[in-house]
Amino acid sequence: MQNDKHQNAIKASYFSIFGNAALAIVKGITGFFGNSYALIADAIESTTDVFASLLVLLGLKYSARPADENHPYGHGRVEPLVTFAVVGFLVVSATIIVIESIENIQTPHKVPKPYTLLVLGAIIIIKEVFYRFINKKSDETKSTSLKADAWHHRSDAITSLLAFVGISIALVMGKGYETADDWAALFASGFILFNAYLIMRPALGEIMDEHLYDDLIEEIREISKRVPGVIETEKCFVRKTGMTFHVDLHVVVDGELTVNKGHEIAHDLKNTLLEELPDIADILIHVEPHNLEETRKD
Repeated sequence: MQNDKHQNAIKASYFSIFGNAALAIVKGITGFFGNSYALIADAIESTTDVFASLLVLLGLKYSARPADENHPYGHGRVEPLVTFAVVGFLVVSATIIVIESIENIQTPHKVPKPYTLLVLGAIIIIKEVFYRFINKKSDETKSTSLKADAWHHRSDAITSLLAFVGISIALVMGKGYETADDWAALFASGFILFNAYLIMRPALGEIMDEHLYDDLIEEIREISKRVPGVIETEKCFVRKTGMTFHVDLHVVVDGELTVNKGHEIAHDLKNTLLEELPDIADILIHVEPHNLEETRKD
């Protein structure tokens, strides 16, 4: 199951790499011959996307390694680290676009060619399709870095959309509005930085073991109540490691039971949860006696 998820994520990352490379070439050539600095800036952003997607691919392959003596929880935490690197690429590309846009605004140049709008229209549609496909794969695999890669496509689509608006203004308004696409590229950098924050926030929560999984905790509690011998659940902590989760769970059983029986109930509960919730990699269960429940409030 987990191996299938990693393979699906890896295939999706290859899709991003080749797609970004092809679009970067198309944007660069069209922008150069079509006098559109916004398209050239867009090509720069797509080029950084290629390197970011390569980084995601390497991270996914590393996170797929099984747990070992030095990494008993597996290698999944490399995913949010890769996500931070992807955010870094976004910030760098936004900075490059800002610098280039300001320089181009101050430099007289020709109005972009009309056919650049056709290219941009196609790119916007393609990038949105890329976003939806990669985002769907990230939801299926629970991959943080793949989610970041998906938002990279969305930010690219926004950049292209703003370039489309800027070029349209330059073409319709004519002389004196040649820099409209440069201003569009400048505004697009702001969207890129905002997307960088949206991508970074959940990855930071994953690194910090932030409480983010209420729905999963509720599922765990509901399933636990159906296991014979479990009276109720107390503490339940969930941490995400790559595409899987590790759970610490306190369960209440009859305090008059033998240690062996309590141990048996805990094992039954663990096996049930692992079977019904395949996204969970491991569960640590602590057994609490029911007759001491009122005296132990911890």
